[in-house]
Amino acid sequence: MKALQLTQFGARAVMRDVPVPEPGPGQVLLQITAAGACHSDLHLMEWPEGKLPWSLPFTLGHENAGRVHTLGAGVTGVAVGDSVLVYGPWGCGRCQPCRLGRENYCERAATIPAAGGGLGVDGGMAELMLVPSPRLLVPIGSLDPVQAAPLADAALTSYHAIRSNMDRLEPGSSAVVIGVGGLGHMAVQLLARVSATRIIAVDVDERRLASARELGATDAVRPDDDAARAIRAATSNVGASLVLDNVGSDQTLALGAAVLRPEGRLVVIGLDGGSLPLSFFSIPYGAQVSTSYWGTVTELMELVALAQAGRIRVQTESFPLSRAVDAYDRLRRGEVAGRAVIVPEG
Repeated sequence: MKALQLTQFGARAVMRDVPVPEPGPGQVLLQITAAGACHSDLHLMEWPEGKLPWSLPFTLGHENAGRVHTLGAGVTGVAVGDSVLVYGPWGCGRCQPCRLGRENYCERAATIPAAGGGLGVDGGMAELMLVPSPRLLVPIGSLDPVQAAPLADAALTSYHAIRSNMDRLEPGSSAVVIGVGGLGHMAVQLLARVSATRIIAVDVDERRLASARELGATDAVRPDDDAARAIRAATSNVGASLVLDNVGSDQTLALGAAVLRPEGRLVVIGLDGGSLPLSFFSIPYGAQVSTSYWGTVTELMELVALAQAGRIRVQTESFPLSRAVDAYDRLRRGEVAGRAVIVPEG
């Protein structure tokens, strides 16, 4: 079968012929119906060898929807033909966080040779994908797989960061979303659905800013020299209670810190590798800086319910599997609106 694989760190992924996987005991083989292309995949193609402890090659794709194709021995709880979404972070399944559905914070993550399908082991940029356990599958019923696939990361990562900081989003508060592309456009929607906070979108692309306004942002700001002043003015010079940085560069981290209010929180989500000098006087009193990684399986179930009810919708552009390389090239050039989704032919 055809699969888009990372064969060398620091190089583009390539389309290859690979063997059809066979499920062993406890495993599930999916026929992929949609797979989201994430900006973090570009980082995998750009980072040098040795940055990650993963063996090559492996198939990309960690936002995956599919139909159950074949069940391994002993598998229960799913049936052939079921439409499902794959929960992305794969932990040990046994430690306390994993047993609570928080495999994104698995205590044994350092001992597992992959972070999930498409991140160290074969993911969904292929016709078929092997999932190690049915515990990682969330039913989606009749939900469009193209809409469902990006829920597994673009929506889940945003939702987790928001839900973990709901104590900051009281009425009269302000939230800043830096970067309103794949993850950020979902963050804007979700903030508008679950809180009464004022939403300030920040992006270099005027089209994304216009879209963010349509999705619920009350203000749209370009990250230029006047950005901090404009954001503070939008908050009546109080500052933001929550900043979600979907970029993570030196510049965006500095901007996020500059617009925080006392006791505000800056959450670093993006993987650009920036840093923020931290001292007692570099951020407001009581402010916090944290990272946020992916989300829980319970949160993914909640997102599926929101999507099924029509309360959230992913902006997508679909590509056949044969054009997956082109999809990533367009993503690299910033030419994709929302999320690029790969759909295997047939």
